[in-house]
Amino acid sequence: MARAVTIREEVEIPEGVSVEVEGRRVRVRGPRGTVERDFSCARGVRIYLESGRVVVESFFVDRKLKAQAYSIVSHIKNAIEGVLKGYRYKLRIVHTHFPISVKVSGDKVIIENFIGEKAPRVAKIVGNVKVTVTKTDVIVEGCDLEAVAQTAANIEQATKIRDFDRRVFVDGIYIYERGYAE
Repeated sequence: MARAVTIREEVEIPEGVSVEVEGRRVRVRGPRGTVERDFSCARGVRIYLESGRVVVESFFVDRKLKAQAYSIVSHIKNAIEGVLKGYRYKLRIVHTHFPISVKVSGDKVIIENFIGEKAPRVAKIVGNVKVTVTKTDVIVEGCDLEAVAQTAANIEQATKIRDFDRRVFVDGIYIYERGYAE
């Protein structure tokens, strides 16, 4: 069975973006903000800067180490795109029985009158993410893809219907579009 001895992946740093590497901690700064990631769990992977590029390197790799190295490269690419363009998730507010009221309060999204419930449902906003509510949409924006996606998932999960027929009760808040914030 042949094994690759070395993996070396390079990520180009575009104009207007600065990257700092301290051990296995990577900080990416750009016009839209800062994204910081800690890869200290990846033991056999080395991350460093070399002439305008971030280099992810690993020696004597097996399948697991190879997957770790390529995952780190993907996270760094997502961080660079995030500080340049930003990420946006759009969610649609759907109600057929009771009108749903959605508002943002601090680091929480509060959903009231969902299926006529008296107690409000609460979804947590993760990280430095901006949530705006219009009449029929909830827009989640930020430069960290994981924080934006997790916040959108938290909002969608807060309105998950249990103990009702989903074909009849289609009420909820659903992700219908995701992309760049440009």
